[in-house]
Amino acid sequence: MTEKKLPACPVEITLMLISDRWKVLIIRDLLEGTKRFGELKKSIGTVSQKVLTANLRSMEESGLLTRKVYAQVPPRVEYTLTETGYSLKPILDEMVKWGTNYKNNITTHSVNS
Repeated sequence: MTEKKLPACPVEITLMLISDRWKVLIIRDLLEGTKRFGELKKSIGTVSQKVLTANLRSMEESGLLTRKVYAQVPPRVEYTLTETGYSLKPILDEMVKWGTNYKNNITTHSVNS
């Protein structure tokens, strides 16, 4: 990705890279370590193979992860976060905190209503 294509706003840049819900879930799973395509598909759940492949390719082009293909039959492909991809961990950690608080507040308000 070249600098010329990037928006001026840093928030917009971040959203451009991880705004898709699947990308955030891929990052969440790869924060635990290298995973194969099938492992990602299984842990993410309802994502189609086509959508998962498109998101992984986009993330590879953006420099968030690397793809390693092993020359064997059947082919084995592994995905690993790059240093740039791993640097998103604090953002995902904050999303976990925020989501947990939101869920707890909604649950508390629903019970009290």
